[in-house]
Amino acid sequence: MAGNKPITQITIIGTGVIGASWAALFLAKGLDVVATDIAPGAEASLRDFVHAVWPALERLGLAPGASPMRLIFTADLAKAVKGADLVQENGPERIDFKKKLYAQLDELLPFETIIASSSSGLTMSEIQSACPFHPERCVIAHPFNPPHLVPLVEIVGGAKTSEATIQRTAEFYASLGKKTVRLHKEVPGHVANRLQAALAREVYHLVGEGVVSVADVDTAVCWGPGLRWGIMGQVLLNHLGGGQGGMEHFLHQFTGPMTAWWKVLGTPELTPELQQKLIDGVHAEVGSRSINDLAAERDEVLLGLIELRAKAEARA
Repeated sequence: MAGNKPITQITIIGTGVIGASWAALFLAKGLDVVATDIAPGAEASLRDFVHAVWPALERLGLAPGASPMRLIFTADLAKAVKGADLVQENGPERIDFKKKLYAQLDELLPFETIIASSSSGLTMSEIQSACPFHPERCVIAHPFNPPHLVPLVEIVGGAKTSEATIQRTAEFYASLGKKTVRLHKEVPGHVANRLQAALAREVYHLVGEGVVSVADVDTAVCWGPGLRWGIMGQVLLNHLGGGQGGMEHFLHQFTGPMTAWWKVLGTPELTPELQQKLIDGVHAEVGSRSINDLAAERDEVLLGLIELRAKAEARA
C-alpha cells in the first residue's frame, strides 16, 4: 500500500511531448524533478521545452520556489528514480516495453512510491502483472495534451491497485490544480479519448461521404459545440438545453430525434483514399502556418480560457 509521505520529488521517465510537458508543470508547482530518457539529445530538448513554456506557466501563476533550476537529468534509470515520491512514466505505448520497465521499477522503488503511467490506452491490470512486489502502487494517470496547460487527468486503477493509491494519486494531482476523473472500470482508451474517437469517427465519415470539407467540419466543431464544451460537459449542456424543464424536458423532447441520428451515424474505413482526402484537406486549411504556429495559437487561446474559467470559479 502506498504510504502518506508528502510528494515533493518527481521522476519523469520519457521526455517526449507528454513527459516534457509534465516536467514543466511539476517544476512550475515548486517540485523537484528528475528526468530520464535514453534518446539522443533528450536533455537539451527537454530544457528547451521548459524554457519555451515557462512564460505561460508564469502567467498562470508559479508556486513558491518554482524554478527550472530544480530539474535534474540523467540517462541512468536507477539514479533517476532514487528518492522519488512519484514516478510519472511516459514510455512508448507497447505492452512489452511497459511490463519490462515496471518490473524494473517494482524492484528499484520502495513500496510507498507511486508509479503513475500516462498511457492513453493500455490497461494497468496488464502492465502491473509484471510487478511481483508492489503492484498495488501502480496506477494510470492519463493527462490531456499539453499537460502543463490542460487540467484533465484520468485516474484508473488496475486489478491489483489499492484504493489508497488511487485516493493519494487523485489528491496529489488535485493539489496541483488538475481536474481528476475516476474510472471505475478499465476500458480501452479510457474516457476522454473514447469521446474524441466517437467524434472523429463521424467527422471522418462526413468528409469521406463528401458532405462537408475538412475546413468546414473543423469550423462546425470549434465554433459550435466546441465553444460550449469549453464551459460545460455534454450532460450539463443537455440539462441547460431543456430550458426550465432541465434534463427531464430535454430527454422528453429530443430522445426520438437523437436516437434516430445514432442509427445513421457513419462507420468509416480509413482507406488510403480517405486518408489522403483528410491530409489534403487539413493542409489546405492550415495554409502557411507551421506546427509551431498552430501550437502557439492553441496555447494562447487555452491560456485565456483557463484564466477565464478560474475567474468564474472564484466568483462561484
